[in-house]
Amino acid sequence: MERNESKNIFTEPVNRLGAVELQFLKIIWQNEPVASGRLVELAEGELGWKKSTTYTVLKRLGSRGYVKNDGGTVSSCLSEQEYMSGIGKTFLYEAFEGSLPAFLAAFTSGKKLSDEEVREIKAMIDAYEGGAK
Repeated sequence: MERNESKNIFTEPVNRLGAVELQFLKIIWQNEPVASGRLVELAEGELGWKKSTTYTVLKRLGSRGYVKNDGGTVSSCLSEQEYMSGIGKTFLYEAFEGSLPAFLAAFTSGKKLSDEEVREIKAMIDAYEGGAK
């Protein structure tokens, strides 16, 4: 999954990563591009991993299209925002057949939205319609 700025990330499903894989990918996002040796140090410090664990997970994320290792320099193939947006979109399609109104109805049932939440939702709709000032 090579990063392509012209491609709409919402058209492609994104597979949810496990918690540990996501922690590792966040280390990459925060430090990219990062030398693989430095990544080993970071993973040891933040996750308590050995070198072999780091390279095993790195290889797995690479084979799944999340990262690339180019000559010992590791970088992601999608940004954190693209990943989170893709996960949200995947959830929306799986749980609500792609219906944002159905999601909002379920999310707000039994919960009163704050004035700030209402303003934020309205601003998103206005921006989508091209009416944001």
